[in-house]
Amino acid sequence: MTFKKLIIAASAALTLSTQVVAEELKFASFTPPFHTINASVIEKLNADVSAATNGSLTVRGYHGGELGAGPAEQYVRVLQGAADLSWGLPGYTSSQFGKTMIAELPGAIPEDMPGYEALWRAYDKHLSGEFPATKPLALWTSEPNIFIMRNKVIRTPADLAGLKIRVAGATAAKVASAFGATPVQMPASQIYNAMQTGLIDGVITGASTLRDFKLDEVADSLTLGAPLGRLTFYTVLNAGVYNDLNAEQKAAIDAASGLGLSKSAEDAWLQTAKEALEVARADSANTIVELTDAEKAAFTKAVSGVVQSYVKSVDGAGALAAMQGK
Repeated sequence: MTFKKLIIAASAALTLSTQVVAEELKFASFTPPFHTINASVIEKLNADVSAATNGSLTVRGYHGGELGAGPAEQYVRVLQGAADLSWGLPGYTSSQFGKTMIAELPGAIPEDMPGYEALWRAYDKHLSGEFPATKPLALWTSEPNIFIMRNKVIRTPADLAGLKIRVAGATAAKVASAFGATPVQMPASQIYNAMQTGLIDGVITGASTLRDFKLDEVADSLTLGAPLGRLTFYTVLNAGVYNDLNAEQKAAIDAASGLGLSKSAEDAWLQTAKEALEVARADSANTIVELTDAEKAAFTKAVSGVVQSYVKSVDGAGALAAMQGK
């Protein structure tokens, strides 16, 4: 064999070796690629991990339920190995995340306090047991929830009496019930059709959904300022997959996750919400209600017992105190 052929053979062997060593983590997402999660978590995680490992470990997003349909099944999808990573809302499987969802309650986390910091403060001692067989890479909250309505304008709790209001999970359901509304739990991906067809009258959620789920196309009234809490989110990695990584890859995952990745997600949600609200305000077809302090007080009074009742039901006093930095 000539020297040139030896070089070619060696190069081919090296390429094959690199291909064998390189590993791709599959990140399942139930939303389309334009959703806020993509740039703020999936692409960021890939860029950081790939750079730290010289490409031996990458993260690839599989969008729109490509690895399996069903937003509520995201956590199970990781446990079963259909995906290595996924993101989701604890509210979709509320019974699993009883203490984590304390963060969603009105006033549980002050509006000027970053939600991701509150969640991580409580994680080790109070929340870790709610994330079995996974390694959480990011925990964060949304922008403050608002009322997003179709053909209904909300100014007082009485305006909600008898209305069907979509909620993400158990905590928001208790809030809706306190206002006299009928809570209807469903994933965000189903809101558009449910609102368009009149199955629901509106939704308690963040303004980012106006863009991420195109709710601006079916809603015509927004009420801002009511004490409606926030949503919580997670990104998790299969613990077995993490344990099988080599030391360099584990270090890369560790460095790319935690508070930094959580902040990236929460900041992105806030920015999407801000931009979506600007667009909504500019649309003359929309009614935008910004509650006065007196009007807010009526809503606050209506939900005054919800927080204490829920926290007690999940034995969550310690978790709440940790979230609040007490």
